[in-house]
Formats: sequence, C-alpha cells, structure tokens
Amino acid sequence: MQYDRDKVDDMTLALLYLVTTREQGGEGGRAWKGLHLETMRRLQQKGWIKETSRKSLSLQVTAEGFRRSEQLFFEHFGKNDK
Repeated sequence: MQYDRDKVDDMTLALLYLVTTREQGGEGGRAWKGLHLETMRRLQQKGWIKETSRKSLSLQVTAEGFRRSEQLFFEHFGKNDK
C-alpha cells in the first residue's frame, strides 16, 4: 500500500498535541503514549469502536468504524502516483 508517510507523521504529531502538557519553562512537553481518552469515548459513542478493557493494549474497531477509518486514511494520507 502506498501512502504519504510525511503526512502520517504530521497528523500523528498534531494528534499528540491533544495529550501533551507543557514542561515548566515552556521548553517542550510530555505526551501520553495512548490516544486521547475523551476522543476514544466519542468514537465509541459514534459506534466506530467497541468499549475497551482498561488492561488491553488494543481495541476493537467495528465494521462501520473500519470503513470510515479506511476512507479517512486515504482521504488525508493518500498519495497520488504520478
């Protein structure tokens, strides 16, 4: 599968902003390695993921959620072959 890795890196970095707190002195910050919990709750409410176990490192994506994630991935990260 071909995709624009620079776009993926940029979007991932942008998403890290959701879970980052500034370091004292304004130099950088610390980010959680997981995804933003409130965002995950919204995805669950929309029916795109199933409720996750707190102990599990993975989550279940519903069929509708998978189709939507694939659509969004290629919409934002797709690379035109020229």
